[in-house]
Parts: sequence; structure tokens; C-alpha cells
Amino acid sequence: MKYARLLCVPALLLLPLSWAAAQEFDFQPPALASDPKAPAVMRDLAERVLPVYQENDTDRYLANLSALQLVAGSYAAATATRQSLRDRRRNESGRPDGGSVVYDIYAQARAEEAAAKVSFRQAFAQAFRDTVSKLSDQGAYFVTSWRGQPLPALQRDVQLAFDRRRARNSISIADAVELVRLFLAYEASRSFEPLLPALDAEDDQRRYTPQERVLVPSGDGSHIVALIVRPRDESKPLPTLLEFTIYVNSPTFAKECAAHGYAGVVAYTRELREGPYRVAPYETEGEDARAVIDWIVAQPWSDGRVGMYGSGYSGFTPWAAARQLPPALKAIAASSPNAPGVNYPLRGGIYRNSAYRWAYNVTNRKGWDDTYNDARWRALEENWYRSGKSYFELDHTDERPNRYFHRWMHHPSYDGFWQKLIPYREQFAQVDIPVLTTGGYFGGDFAGALYYFTEHHRYNSAADDTLLIGPYDDGAMERAPSPVVRGYELDPAAVVDLRELRFEWFDSVFKGAARPALLADRVNFEVMGANEWRHAGSLDAMADAPTRFYLDAAATEPATDGGHLLATAPGPSARYIRQTVSLSDRSDAGWMPPFSIVGQELPLHDALSYVSEPLSDAIELSGTVSGRLDFTVNRQDLDLTVALYELLPSGGYLALFDPSFAFRASYARDRSHRQLLRAGERQRLAFSVERITSRRLQAGSRLVVVLGVNKTPEQQVNYGSGDDVSAESLEDDDNAEPIDIRWYAGSYLDLPLRK
Repeated sequence: MKYARLLCVPALLLLPLSWAAAQEFDFQPPALASDPKAPAVMRDLAERVLPVYQENDTDRYLANLSALQLVAGSYAAATATRQSLRDRRRNESGRPDGGSVVYDIYAQARAEEAAAKVSFRQAFAQAFRDTVSKLSDQGAYFVTSWRGQPLPALQRDVQLAFDRRRARNSISIADAVELVRLFLAYEASRSFEPLLPALDAEDDQRRYTPQERVLVPSGDGSHIVALIVRPRDESKPLPTLLEFTIYVNSPTFAKECAAHGYAGVVAYTRELREGPYRVAPYETEGEDARAVIDWIVAQPWSDGRVGMYGSGYSGFTPWAAARQLPPALKAIAASSPNAPGVNYPLRGGIYRNSAYRWAYNVTNRKGWDDTYNDARWRALEENWYRSGKSYFELDHTDERPNRYFHRWMHHPSYDGFWQKLIPYREQFAQVDIPVLTTGGYFGGDFAGALYYFTEHHRYNSAADDTLLIGPYDDGAMERAPSPVVRGYELDPAAVVDLRELRFEWFDSVFKGAARPALLADRVNFEVMGANEWRHAGSLDAMADAPTRFYLDAAATEPATDGGHLLATAPGPSARYIRQTVSLSDRSDAGWMPPFSIVGQELPLHDALSYVSEPLSDAIELSGTVSGRLDFTVNRQDLDLTVALYELLPSGGYLALFDPSFAFRASYARDRSHRQLLRAGERQRLAFSVERITSRRLQAGSRLVVVLGVNKTPEQQVNYGSGDDVSAESLEDDDNAEPIDIRWYAGSYLDLPLRK
């Protein structure tokens, strides 16, 4: 399909072998990957494998053949082989594979070095200039921005491969080709890696204006730092694509915007003049984004139109700007955007410890000093959890209290503190510009995307707001797509170049180009397991046969992992399952939810499972899940989790969305007003899962619902007293009493099925 993406790692280094041959070759690996004798040893191996190597898949054959030829020193032959491979792929569209182009250049340089007796440095530089100068700005961008694995990682991979072979005296063809590919990646990278920065910069200088750093005045006399990259062709003013972000040290896409024919601008959260804090997250972004937009349209290179884009935090800032209604803001493209007070720093009404980690690092004047020290942060969480202290004391446990983290904790409801940051209710009706929202079934922050999309359509029935969702995580827009996401192998149709799609959507807004076919309706979603995209006019229209499944207390027949029955008819209303959860037991401090989307066991941490009968036919589940719980509990509040899985006929569980949906019962009806439970009384609680999923369920599969109490070291602990949850702790003896719940058979989930 049009957006299927070639990976940004060289194709010749990724293609697996599909044959098994009995032939073995004598082989003794060098002692070290960096051994000066290693190239000769590997050359000898490649020369012996070349005459007997076979492969039925032509593309795989050519890719692996070129690797063998390069390591064997047959550079002219390798250049011809890679030309044949390029010819076969000439009609493929999508993002160019920058790594493959670099390896094409490498092969040409080695051939020229051997034929003309020139230095490799000279030959590579000439081949690079000859090749890249002929590419469009977009094509050149993917070459000059490509970086393979770091050299130390490549060296480590080769060393491990050598060490695994050390006890043997022979190697099979399959293993030999794999080793040759690993060694080529290391040896080639050693040769061209030092040369790329200067050559990339030389090509950029020819195509773009030098990156400008400007100070944009804001309303109160402060200044906002902005970086600008523009195409050198200044024959006419251009529309501008703007990212407004808090991350000063992260890579930007300004040059990529310029490569697509826009003025690319990246602006940064204003820095505080005094005090220990570098920035104030969320607080002034709307006003400051408007100031930057107003500054942009006053520049001679601007045509007066600005589009904003971003992911996560920078997906929030376009909405903050939209609240200000700047006339020049003409389009928004946001991926997994933050909606402050909705999905960050709390999600489902529950504060996440990651919010403290994030607040500390983005506001710390010293920068991101230990952001990636996961062991340190995990230890902090576990120490706080074991201590039983209140949530207000989390950052005091770390001896690094943070003003903004505490400010947020004093606003557990979606109150005026949060409402003033982005459009609220009727203000969405005034946002009359095109919006593209993207997200993933496996994105933890999808609740923000869902909030913006639903509120925009709720208050503006004619809103030009388009949603695209598939089997992606929150970072899918920021990197090259992978065919595997956390252990789940995507359908080929789902391997989409989301950034290129975003540019094509911007082109349809600003340049009169055709709207991308993948965005055919308001809701566009990939059906996992069906390998196809579907399009619907609304979230409700994703399914046509919503079906109610009851959480019955009866055991499954035959019993499946001790699960209870997920039934299509209600059981006796008086029947229930009793669940108790000890709040004082912190022996589970080391527990973490599984990382993989596909697993052999259910994560039944403080949870119960309900399992359906096997499906008689394949059926599609697409849309949002809702339900109603019928229960009694000895608490005035409760934090719950709901997860949904497909139990495959072959065994194993596939999460239909991930992470599980965690929510606070007292905010299930209204995120703005807390409504406590009635302790000891039977009651019913309606809820809606803030996730979307789509999956073609196999015949013979079973649906599995996991319902649990949310008590983990990673999030706020709700003791259920009815007080401010951030102030509760185990120091109050009443809080240490176990949670005691009766789940009645009248509980159900409404699942969005499509026949």
C-alpha cells in the first residue's frame, strides 16, 4: 500500500534467511571483532559461501548476495547487485530507506577505491555527492538524517557472534550469511561513520537556509526561543509548520518540514527568569504559542498560514493555542496528545508516579540528569510503596520535592485549573480548522486523543476532525515504524509511515493536494488480524452489533486459568464472587505489568478473569468498550482496572488494548465532580473504557475480561476513605483494612462487535 514503509535500517542487513542447508564450512573466528586480521578471515568465509549460496526469494537473494560480495571484496559485482535490487524496488513508494542509500554509496566507493586507486574517504565523498545531489529534498532528508546503530553496539554484536562460534570448528551456510551481514554492518560503519556529519551538513547548506535561532517576545516581556529552517528557494512565501515543545534537547523535525516545502519552526517553553525551576509546564503555552504564530506571520517568508503538530506534550500545545483562536492557525495534527487533567499527570482520575519523574526532569535547571536511570526511579517507587506513606510524600521520599507536582495533586478533579489550559465545552465549537488526531491501541496516552476528538465533535457537529488509529504505541509518530510492537507482529497493512501521512494531510490543507486515501472518513482504523483498514463516520459506527457480556460468577467449563464465565445471558442476580485485596501487604512492590502484548499468562495481580465460550465464527470487535458494575464494597472509593484479551485457539493471550484501563470509581460518572461510593451497599456503576481497539477475532478464540483493583507501586494508592486520596496513608489503621468486594452477576460489558 502507499504508506507501507521501508525500514530505516539497511534492508540488506535485515533480511532473514529462508533456507536450511546441511553444508558446513571450516571456520575459526578471530579473537576480537576489532582484530586487524578479522577482515581477511571474514573475506575468506564470504568467498567460500558465494558460489553455493541460493535463495528462492529474489529480493532476499540480492540483498544477501550484495553483503557477501562486499565482505569478499567483489565491489564492482556488489554495486551491480545493489543496482538490480534498486531496479526491483523502483516502483515502491513511501519513505526512502536512507540506510540502504548509504550502503549503495558505500559499495560504489569501495568499487571506485579499488579501480581508481584513490582513498576511501575521497571515493565515498564523491559517491555521496553524486548520489544525494540527484535526490529531491525529501529523499535527501532521509539519507542525511539516517543514523544506523552506534558503532559500539555493532562491535558488540559481532563479538558475541564470534564468541558463540569459538567452541566449534565449522559454520552452516545460514549462520555464515548471518555473520557476514553483522560483520559488514560493523566494518562499513567504521569506514563511513566519521565522514557522514560533514557530508550531511554540506548537502543541507545547499538545500536550506542556515538554522536560525531567534527570540520571540511574549506578552509579559519574556522571550521564547525558536529555531527556523527554510528551503533556500525563497521565490515565494511559504506556509509554516510549527512544533511548540518543552523538550529543549530532543531532536526536532524542522528540517523535515523544510524538506517537504514548508518553513519549519520549533519553539520552546519559555524559561523562568528566577528560582530553581527552569520552566512552568502547561501554564503559559497557549499564550506563548499564539505569540509565536503572530511573529511568524509577520515575517517576509511566511504566507500567513501556520499549521501546528506534535506528539505527547507538543500534541497538547496546538490545542492550547487553539483556545486562543489565533487567526493564522489553520490546521492541527496531534499524535497521542496530552490533555492536562485528563490523561496527564493523572489518567482515569489516578495520579501516575511518572508525572513526578517527568516534572522533576523538565523543570530542573540542571537538565535531564538521571531521567534514564530506571533503576533509581524504580527504587524510589518501591520504597515509597513499601513505606505506606501518603502520595503527597512521594517526592519527599526522594528528597526532591517539586512545586508543580504538588500543585497538580491539589487538583484531582477536572476543575478550572485544568479547564483553562485547553478548549473547554462550548469553546470546542469555535475550533473550526482541520484537525488530524492519531493514536494507537497500545498507547497509554490515547485517552487524551479520544478526549479532544469526542469533545470537538460533541460541541461542533461539523468539525473537520479526523481520527486515525491502529496497533501502535505512543511513540509511533516519532520513529520509523516497526513490523513488531512489543512482541505483537503487525499486519503488513498496519506498517504505515505516519509522519509521511501527516505531511500529505498538511499538503491537502495548505497546497491543494488530494486528501490521503487512508483518511477517507472521520474515523479510520486498522483491523488487527484482518490486514485491512476500515473507515467510519463516527466511533459508534465502527461496530454494527454491540453485544452485552455478563461477568458471571460461574466457573468456565472446562475451567480456563481458574476464570469465571463471560456469558451472553445474565446469571442469577444474587450470585456473586467475593474478592479481597490487602492494602497493607506490600510484598508485591516488585510487581510490574507485562511488557509484551502477547503472552502465555494473564496478569492477574489483584484481579479476576472472566472467559467466554469459544467463538463459533470469526467476528470483528471494533470501537470503545463500556459497561456497568454491580457490586458492594466496604469503601467509599475504589480504583479499578479493566483489560480485554483474545485467548487464541493455539493458546496465549493477545491484549486487545494496552495498558489496561485504570479508573477511579468516584470519577467514573463525571471527571469534574467526585461522587463517592456507598460503603456496604449494593450499587451499580457505569463506566466507559477510554481506549479504542479493533481486531478480527478468530473462530475458536475466547474473549477474556480481567477486572481488578488498582494497587501498584507505579501509581497513587486509593485507600477508599473518601478523603483526598493524596493525603491517605497506611498510618490510619482503618485504611489498612482489606478491601472486600462482592461482584454480582449483573455486572456486564458492552463490546462493540461487527458481523
